[in-house]
Amino acid sequence: MSKKIRVAVIFGGRSSEHAISCISAGSVLRALDRTRYEVVPIGITKAGNWVLEADDAERLTVKDGVFPQVDEKNPTLLFTPNVTATQIQVQGANPEFIANVDVAFPVLHGPWGEDGTIQGLFELAGIAYVGSGVFASAAAMDKAHLKAMMQSAGLPVGPYEVVTNAQWTAQREASLARIASLGFPVFVKPSRAGSSVGISKVKTQGDLIAAIELARQHDPKIIVEASIENAREIECGVLDSETGPKASVCAEIIVRDGHEFYDFEAKYVDDSVELSVPAKLDPELHEKLRALAVSAFLAMAGEGLARVDMFVTGTDVVINEINTMPGFTPISMYPQMWAQTGLDYPALVDALVQDALRRGVGLR
Repeated sequence: MSKKIRVAVIFGGRSSEHAISCISAGSVLRALDRTRYEVVPIGITKAGNWVLEADDAERLTVKDGVFPQVDEKNPTLLFTPNVTATQIQVQGANPEFIANVDVAFPVLHGPWGEDGTIQGLFELAGIAYVGSGVFASAAAMDKAHLKAMMQSAGLPVGPYEVVTNAQWTAQREASLARIASLGFPVFVKPSRAGSSVGISKVKTQGDLIAAIELARQHDPKIIVEASIENAREIECGVLDSETGPKASVCAEIIVRDGHEFYDFEAKYVDDSVELSVPAKLDPELHEKLRALAVSAFLAMAGEGLARVDMFVTGTDVVINEINTMPGFTPISMYPQMWAQTGLDYPALVDALVQDALRRGVGLR
């Protein structure tokens, strides 16, 4: 009998998306085939401590409106970037060791997980990992840099302005003037956050400063985007393979009354959205969007997986964002799109692990 592949599923983290990461990880734990994989669940607490978590997918669910989080009382892990190290140490009075991890599955969203930082740690440690490398992860995490990359590649993006911490501190009036030039309404966002945290739709100049300060609670650098009114919000999943990236069918997010946009509560709390999978699109437009998603993935040097978010008005399309570790919660769009394309959840998780093993680490 061949040796099982040891997969470290890493979740939680220090970002504002800690709870969403835990929920996503629960789904991955549930999907991994235990006849093929030996699973090591590793949690990162909100304070940044690495702990050995229980292999309990049920615990990582929302219960009675309470979101899960990594248990800080669990045994602390020592994870070293030393490429010659062979084991992960469980610290305590009687230290234990976990044998070599073959592949890491970082089910982490936001800073310190989706932004190239932990990917750099895996590269140093010589551990294969699911998802994009250091550069693509960092570039996609920063909405301002991503838009610049898309523009450089000749791909369409909407009008936007970026305000850094230094600009907001020393050039506030000039920054507000640049934003006002976009016209209203606008969306004010943290430049390096996800799951719609800290995002506001602003309709008047008078509400702008409060929205900027809200976004700055999550990131001192903010991006302001001109609202593309009456646009359809279309998403497409990209999955890497040995023969190149493939696109899933597209899906549409339809926000019901009570939410002006696809905010955190609509995504995760009150079930206020309709997910149309596949999206009801003209076949020619559908193929155009799938091709654009792959082009965007290649333009940012993506690997593994990504969800490409687009706005569509008629036949006009702009790329909004790219997520290199999209949500894997039970209601997440990425796995739903691939299920409708013919790849169910367990097969998708397996494909991602196998792709990580195929690519390995280092320059490629």
